[in-house]
Amino acid sequence: VQLQASGGGSVQAGGSLTLSCAVSGRTFTFYTVGWFRQAPGEEREFVAAINWKTETTNYADSVKGRFTISRDNAKNTVYLQMSSLNSEDTAVYYCGASAVYLSTAARNYDFWGRGTLVTVSS
Repeated sequence: VQLQASGGGSVQAGGSLTLSCAVSGRTFTFYTVGWFRQAPGEEREFVAAINWKTETTNYADSVKGRFTISRDNAKNTVYLQMSSLNSEDTAVYYCGASAVYLSTAARNYDFWGRGTLVTVSS
């Protein structure tokens, strides 16, 4: 399974940004695609996840109501739409694939893409 994240960049506080995660390979081997983020000096933290088949979603409390995770079946791509961004959202964002249903734990993700940097300036 290969994942490729893209769409990061610099945005002002209050702005919006959409990240993409293109998934390829043996997509039948996992159930969940998740987004995590890691700020400098911090551990990787859960942001949002989507079940690959049912499209059921799960969000961290810190992003509920501001971020939306979705999937485009035709493109095998998972999106993370981010709005009302603030400085605390600044981090490298990673997408991963897991065999665990809607897992929020990074240790349960077996495949990871390279991160994409999001910088929010005030």
